[in-house]
Amino acid sequence: MSKVVPVIAIDGPSGSGKGTIAHRVAASLGWHLLDSGALYRLLALAAGRHGIALDDAAELAELAARLDVRFDSDANGGDRVWLDGEPVSGELRTEEAGKGASTVAALQPVRDALLGLQRGFRKPPGLVADGRDMGTHVFPDAALKVFLTASAGERARRRHKQLNDKGIDVSLAALSRDIEDRDRRDSERSVAPLRPAEDARILDSSGKSIEAVLNTVLNWVKELQG
Repeated sequence: MSKVVPVIAIDGPSGSGKGTIAHRVAASLGWHLLDSGALYRLLALAAGRHGIALDDAAELAELAARLDVRFDSDANGGDRVWLDGEPVSGELRTEEAGKGASTVAALQPVRDALLGLQRGFRKPPGLVADGRDMGTHVFPDAALKVFLTASAGERARRRHKQLNDKGIDVSLAALSRDIEDRDRRDSERSVAPLRPAEDARILDSSGKSIEAVLNTVLNWVKELQG
């Protein structure tokens, strides 16, 4: 890898497992982690608290520019997110937060406002960044670009299990429709549409364990490190 602080960009659709894999890769390498999706979820959450509509691009961009965000881990290694000094990890993982993130992410002024914040996470010894345009727009010079995907049906089943494990009863059919709708919004939007970078390595996680996917990505990192 080059002398520039290296970046591993992990992009993919909602429910592909990119957040889990990015967290595990960062922990394995001892690198910093950027959960870009959390930034958009945080912005949607902050907008609600400030009474800002999710289609008000100018107000959202101004709010994005002054977001007070911090990421860290709990005693068990789980990720924690803080907004204005308050832990908000639980609020960010709701379906409502996900829909809000998808809405604000389609606004160019918002993406412009968050670009500098995202690039500021690039610090030694390296950064693992997950999202939807990490390899195509935010870090086009990333040393390794991974596009992690899975079938819509499998992604819906994973999310259904996660919610059930938390005691949340939700329809699998409704989750499937939501994921398909979000995929369509993310891939068809005019601003930074969801797509693999031309030099990305495509990894379909359908039917694969977290360990298998993690090992594949870590092996790719070893190849680059020589």
